[in-house]
Amino acid sequence: MLSGNPCPLAGPEKEVNLLQFERVNLSYGGQKILNNISFEIQDGQFAVFIGPSGCGKTTTLKMINRLIQPDSGHIYLDGKDIASIDRYELRRHTGYVIQQIGLFPNMTVHQNICVVPKLLKWPKDKCDQVVRELLEMVELPYDQYAHKYPSEMSGGQQQRIGILRALAASPPVVLMDEPFSALDPMTRRSLQLEVKNLQQKLNKTIIFVTHDMEEALDLADVIIFMDHGHIVQMAPPEEMLESPATDQIREFLGKHHTGPSPAELTVDHFMRTGIVTVNQNRGINECVSRMQHYNVDTLLVVDEYRRYQGTVSIADIRLTGHVVKTIGPLVRSTTPVVHVGDNAKECFDQLISSGFPYLVVLNDDQTVAGIVTKTSMASAMAEQLWG
Repeated sequence: MLSGNPCPLAGPEKEVNLLQFERVNLSYGGQKILNNISFEIQDGQFAVFIGPSGCGKTTTLKMINRLIQPDSGHIYLDGKDIASIDRYELRRHTGYVIQQIGLFPNMTVHQNICVVPKLLKWPKDKCDQVVRELLEMVELPYDQYAHKYPSEMSGGQQQRIGILRALAASPPVVLMDEPFSALDPMTRRSLQLEVKNLQQKLNKTIIFVTHDMEEALDLADVIIFMDHGHIVQMAPPEEMLESPATDQIREFLGKHHTGPSPAELTVDHFMRTGIVTVNQNRGINECVSRMQHYNVDTLLVVDEYRRYQGTVSIADIRLTGHVVKTIGPLVRSTTPVVHVGDNAKECFDQLISSGFPYLVVLNDDQTVAGIVTKTSMASAMAEQLWG
């Protein structure tokens, strides 16, 4: 019964995306809230909006049931422009779940679940059947819970009822605005699993807003990352993990970002940058002063084009620095060099076998990109493994 009710908003049967935004814009005062956004969500998808605070994700969600009106553009639900549908009729056929739950305290569970079906004038026996089926799906026995009031239930149980109420009239789309953010972690995880199971059982399209990337990765068929009113990336979780479009998305993914496979890692994933270099024509005293300032015993030496020439150490300066004016004659070129893009494992093997404390990493034009030390290699490997 729950999955078989046709949507009263649907037009003639044809192949359409369930939800489509077409060049939608919104401004408040002089501030652009949504900037010409367009996207499509297919029937039966679990789509999750995520992004930093103020990015426009909740505003986008509220436009779907016309709680917020766009300045321009079109929003289509089941192929119909929602601007042509009476907003109250639209909301009766759009499930909506918010963080504050919003159950009516003077109504029982049964009455709360049946709010929209009664507005749609469903007969009593049909309402009873829907309540029984839905409570059974979330393992809340009808006889035990149907006649309780919200105040007699836990926060997690109340939120379950809020979700069932949104599903009761079998709407084509269910909107969820951070519904679990106020719950404790265990209850939250349990509800996430239940919502995903319900969505799959009933083949519902769910549009979900969250600020939690772990929640997005667990629930979504497609993730829509927003920032400053733009859609930065829209992709399935696996694609976003493998190829985040920006550093901001990579930061949101955090420990979940898989990055390249070990075989694909290159030396630039592991090198230290910001290395102290010195021109080969500089004087001895200046180089000693620079070593003291940066608390190092060796400098990388470059020519006037910043191309790598070798190294100079404090030991070499002490031995023969008194007979030369510049460091040029003291430069050694024995430290092994590798290049940006070289395979990380091969470089690590070279570092271990060479006996040197570090490798110098060069760019294609022979300028210094950084160095790889055993410490930087170990830190970077830990970062790759554990975040």
